[in-house]
Amino acid sequence: MRTLSSPLREFFKKGDLILLLLCLITSLMGVALIYSATRYNENDREVIIQLAAIALGVVVYFLFTHVDFQLIVSKQWKLLFWLSVAAILLILTPLGLEVGGNRNWLHIPGFPVNIQPNEVVKLPFILLLAYQITTIQSQERDISSIPSIFQIGGYTAFMLALIAGICGDMGMCVVYSVIFAVMAWSAGVKLRWFVLVIGGLIIAFAVLWIFILPKTEAWNNLYLIKRFRVLFDHSYDPQGVGFQQTRSILAIGSGQIFGKGYLQGTLTQSASESTLPARDTDFIFAVCGEEFGMVGCLILLAMLSAIVLRCVWVAKTASSPFYAYVSMGMAGMLMIQIAANVGMCLFLFPVMGLTLPFVSYGGSSIITLYAAMGIVSSAKASSLPSWLRDRGRPAA
Repeated sequence: MRTLSSPLREFFKKGDLILLLLCLITSLMGVALIYSATRYNENDREVIIQLAAIALGVVVYFLFTHVDFQLIVSKQWKLLFWLSVAAILLILTPLGLEVGGNRNWLHIPGFPVNIQPNEVVKLPFILLLAYQITTIQSQERDISSIPSIFQIGGYTAFMLALIAGICGDMGMCVVYSVIFAVMAWSAGVKLRWFVLVIGGLIIAFAVLWIFILPKTEAWNNLYLIKRFRVLFDHSYDPQGVGFQQTRSILAIGSGQIFGKGYLQGTLTQSASESTLPARDTDFIFAVCGEEFGMVGCLILLAMLSAIVLRCVWVAKTASSPFYAYVSMGMAGMLMIQIAANVGMCLFLFPVMGLTLPFVSYGGSSIITLYAAMGIVSSAKASSLPSWLRDRGRPAA
């Protein structure tokens, strides 16, 4: 009992309780939406699994708060890298499972939920990228120099190629890219690199779209191209590639200002899965819009924004650059997933299979998110007060 009470006291003294509270409130809002979205199944399997995942996530959050990740990464960065690669390569084994056209899941016999390796690997990716950046800076090398950019960019490109080649998950590639961009910007990478890369991608995309792809026989049959085409023409294939987003925008619009009421959504409560597809995962924001209206959506987005801002605050007050970059990486991860999911539901972004953090159903996703926030809590727990942090600085 004495052994247990000491870590508990340390957690309540140093851990980020505000961040944990924000995560729990948002997660419970998600559970309520999941219950409504899956009520037509007449069983509570998804709700039970989500609650169990949240409980396990809180335990992971508590444990991670006490871990010195900077020390672990500095000592075991090679092991962390190869474990990340091995986790994704496991998808090529018989354990790999294809869902929704992407082979990015692992089905372990006897395990209650499937595991998404590229979801879990986001955390070591952020830790290793932060370690690379701080190593470069500790050697007094310019982070914007060509060798430095090739070092951190090469690692990111390798992970993107691995995920795209094995999983075919373009949505997750976008998440990893934004994480890299946020962390690189936080580290002081010059604006010219962002202009060069983004400009090059836009030009390459325009050339492919206008001059090359239309000349290929498979142009009109490429599902990825159809996902982009439907954004510019909502009448294009409304019963096919545009069906999910058409139903989503209809559900959100029908909720108007205050919604139809909890458990009263016409599309949400329909017994037909095709009425509002993926309503407990990718399109759970549409459930919120139909039953709680614009007010409910704004409250949900406010909670999610508070979590992101808390991560940024921890980054600003972190005791070391490593933890600052890690916290910003976590904030970037949440920002892009929130923006992509909400944009997808509002017919502004293509469908990318990205769930709404802390809200959508998904055991491995919830546990990974709480683990990520546990790392941010660790950064907060290791931070020093400003008066002590400033003592080693020379006087102005």
